[in-house]
Amino acid sequence: MPFSLLSVSEISPWSILFWLCAAAIGYAYIGYPALLWLVTRFQKHRAVPASTAPTLTLLICAHNEAANIGRKLLQCLELNYPKDKLQILVASDGSTDETEDIVRFFAPEGVELIIVPQQAGKTNAQNVAMRSAKGEIVVFSDATTEYHPDALQYIAGNFTNPNVGAVSGRYTYCDLNASSVGEGSRAYAGYDNRIREMQSSAGSLTGCCGCIYAVRRDLYTPLEPGIISDLVEPMHVLLQGAKVKFEPRALAREDVGHNAGKEFSMRVRVVARALTGLSSVRQLLAPWKHPWIALQLFSHKLLRYAVPLFLIGMLAATWMLRSSMAYGTLLVLQLAFYGLAILAAAIPALQKKRVFSLPMYFCVMNAAALWGAIKFMRGQRYTVWKPQRETSHAG
Repeated sequence: MPFSLLSVSEISPWSILFWLCAAAIGYAYIGYPALLWLVTRFQKHRAVPASTAPTLTLLICAHNEAANIGRKLLQCLELNYPKDKLQILVASDGSTDETEDIVRFFAPEGVELIIVPQQAGKTNAQNVAMRSAKGEIVVFSDATTEYHPDALQYIAGNFTNPNVGAVSGRYTYCDLNASSVGEGSRAYAGYDNRIREMQSSAGSLTGCCGCIYAVRRDLYTPLEPGIISDLVEPMHVLLQGAKVKFEPRALAREDVGHNAGKEFSMRVRVVARALTGLSSVRQLLAPWKHPWIALQLFSHKLLRYAVPLFLIGMLAATWMLRSSMAYGTLLVLQLAFYGLAILAAAIPALQKKRVFSLPMYFCVMNAAALWGAIKFMRGQRYTVWKPQRETSHAG
């Protein structure tokens, strides 16, 4: 039998399953970015001038962030934005450590503290703190995020266009502790930021980076506590007829110093919360009402969360067709890929090499997506804020 994946003699339900799954995965990771590239290929991108015209509120939600909040506030006070136009708010979500005392220390510098006595999650803390926000634009940040000194000016510049209702910055990761997921996180961040940039050029984003995004105060929509705000808040901006843009010069940096187990748990929560959020704005998934937005949500969110099912389908199909040289070879390649991931998980020293760390990160992300979807379908909802990185840019 000739070595051909398209041999008529090999057409069967299993081969059809294989190609359907391969096509879905290929579109999710390659086809959709290629489509965005084609749509934006001949567009001339002009950087928006920086601005200090609007008044801003920088809102930081924190739960037990005593180890980070002081450094964060010092960095915020050094940002290049007029002090008389910048309000800094910290919403303490039921903190039981020294977080609130540290924030009070910065009161003479104008930092304001909002106390949410009972921990009810990041989204709820944002809702409460928004009642005290005075700026025309509200910038949402995390206690563990470091901003580029001019980040606020770059964000503000986009709002000189009255049609823009929200702006997402660009995130990157540093890995000072050489954690097991650092290499994969950095690689994925670069890929995800490029997609956001092309989405913005093609019209509008459908979600923002949770550690650096901004919304016009009069367009803010209070959300249910179990909904992930940086994904769903921009969608409510879209529903109000405004655009969501990406600003690559507004750079935020975070440490990704945790292991694969913590990364898996965090991704599970993100996916479950994202699906909860998407279910709350189902109207945007209707292609007859919002064709381009629905395509983006399907391609960049729903289909991406379904990738683990397609991976399982591919593996099952090639196993059943392993007697064919072609499909047998593909089976070996898949098993080798998963073998590298398993070796990386079993031998931490290997995680510093990309050939091991990237397969492991890919598997962690997709296993978490599958488990997060299962949690969502079982009705489990996550509301409380965890003092570690948790944003919708995971997937």
